[in-house]
Amino acid sequence: MGKYGKWVGLGLGWAFGGPIGGLLGMVFGSMYDGMQGGTFQHREGQPYIDGDVKRTRPGDFAASLIILSAAIMKADGKVKKSELDFVKQFFNQQFGNELAKDNILMLRELLKQEIDLRAVSSQIKQYMDYSSKLQLLHYLFGISLADGHIHIKEVEMIELISGYLGISNPDFTSVKAMFYKDINSAYAILEISADVSDVEVKKAYRKMAVKYHPDKVSHLGKEFQKAAKEKFQKVNAAYNQIKKERGIR
Repeated sequence: MGKYGKWVGLGLGWAFGGPIGGLLGMVFGSMYDGMQGGTFQHREGQPYIDGDVKRTRPGDFAASLIILSAAIMKADGKVKKSELDFVKQFFNQQFGNELAKDNILMLRELLKQEIDLRAVSSQIKQYMDYSSKLQLLHYLFGISLADGHIHIKEVEMIELISGYLGISNPDFTSVKAMFYKDINSAYAILEISADVSDVEVKKAYRKMAVKYHPDKVSHLGKEFQKAAKEKFQKVNAAYNQIKKERGIR
């Protein structure tokens, strides 16, 4: 347990069980001597309840992110070294070098495994709080665009995952618009159309500012705060762009 104790120490809870636990067991078995594949798969996962609110542990979030990242990278049927390098850089920026190193080791092993996307996503849907799901979606789009290119199959897979996770179509469109820009992207981020009134623009901004506020995922820990703040800043940027275009004060 010692060699991978720090990674597990991020707070694995429900990720020990179900299909995610099965994948982790096989991966740890490949990474470390003396660990039998599938060891985790028989342990029943449980959500972490903070008061009356279901929360996601940082380790459960990280495991979900890395597994789904592997699925995204394999979406076009091949994994390029350049793509892996971009994802490594992405993890370094988001998590810091030390944690990123462990994550990349996990990712390399997961790229060798068959991933039951529906089963994994269903487990995440059952246990992960909604704000964390939105943050997970934000990461997946960031990884898809890490090399600066639009990959249609990857975007299609992210949309499929989003559906499996139970993320609403407006929320999916909002997060997607943060990465894929067009003339109506600012409105899409605020989940409104371009023909709404100025009053509705302000109302939509207040709603989205609450939904995407970094405090919503503070329970995931400081490693995940950077992207949460970036997402929140994109909401503010979209609102400021619309205000400037309309002359709203």
